[in-house]
Amino acid sequence: MAEIADIPFWVAIPAAVLLVLAGFIAFTGTLGLIRLPTFYTRIHAPTMGNTLGVFCMVVATMVLSSYIEQRLVVHQLLITILLVITSPHTAIMLMRSAIRRKVHEAQLAARTTADKDLSPPPQS
Repeated sequence: MAEIADIPFWVAIPAAVLLVLAGFIAFTGTLGLIRLPTFYTRIHAPTMGNTLGVFCMVVATMVLSSYIEQRLVVHQLLITILLVITSPHTAIMLMRSAIRRKVHEAQLAARTTADKDLSPPPQS
C-alpha cells in the first residue's frame, strides 16, 4: 500500500484541481443562495452547486483512493448517485410547497379583501 507522501504529481495534480473546483462550485452555489432575489431562483444555485461540488470531490477521492489502494475504487460513486437522486427531488418538494403556500396566501388575501368589501360601512 502506498503512503500518502509518495503520491506522484500525475495523481496529486488532478485531485487537487478537482478539490479546488469543488470548493469554488460550492462557494458559487452559496453566493447564489445569498444574492439571488426570489426563492425560486435561490433554490436552484445551491442544488446545482451541491451536486456538482460533491461530484468533483468524490472523483478526487476516487483518484487518490485508487492509487493508494493499488486497485480501482469506485464505491464512492454511491454517494454521488444518492445525491443526484435526492437533491433535485428535495428542491422540487420545496418549490411545490412554496407554490402552494403562495396560492394559500393569495386566497387568504382575496378573502380578506372580499370581507372588507362586504362589511357594512362605518356609521357616523
